[in-house]
Amino acid sequence: MKTVLLSLALCGLCTTAFPQKVDNSTVTSFDLDRYLGKWYEIARYDHSFERGLVGSTAMYTLRDDGKIKVLNSGHLNTLDGPYKESVGKAKARKNGMPGQLEVSFFGPFYGDYDILELAPDYSYSVVGSSSPKYLWILSRTPQLSTATKDKILLNLRHRGYDTSKLIWVKQK
Repeated sequence: MKTVLLSLALCGLCTTAFPQKVDNSTVTSFDLDRYLGKWYEIARYDHSFERGLVGSTAMYTLRDDGKIKVLNSGHLNTLDGPYKESVGKAKARKNGMPGQLEVSFFGPFYGDYDILELAPDYSYSVVGSSSPKYLWILSRTPQLSTATKDKILLNLRHRGYDTSKLIWVKQK
């Protein structure tokens, strides 16, 4: 019993001492025109820039310069709470890989927007980045079926993501 407890304690130290390794490989096929439009945020990892937001959505539209306008919005704390929005821009990453974009809400500073999983009919998307600290599950509808949610969670666990950290976003 002591050996089991010691082993568990050492495993805990290993996971905190070394960064989490995840498979953040992106989709191999991506059609930007099909991806544009409104997405509902189903779940996300916690971050200060979205803390307390519910009813969150992302709207992607093509700009005249070929970049993508990103409008993230939601309500603070309750679905009837104060409305908040952030406007940013996105573009394809210079590496030309499908499903790899860069997004910016702060001037010239861009962050990775990696499409890890995408339904064949573009009804849901799983987005991460080069860091395991960022993860979102998006859907074209405010809710996902239990079967779809379970499939996504299983795939994320196989990739090494800690799905217990996901915050499930209230939607109307």
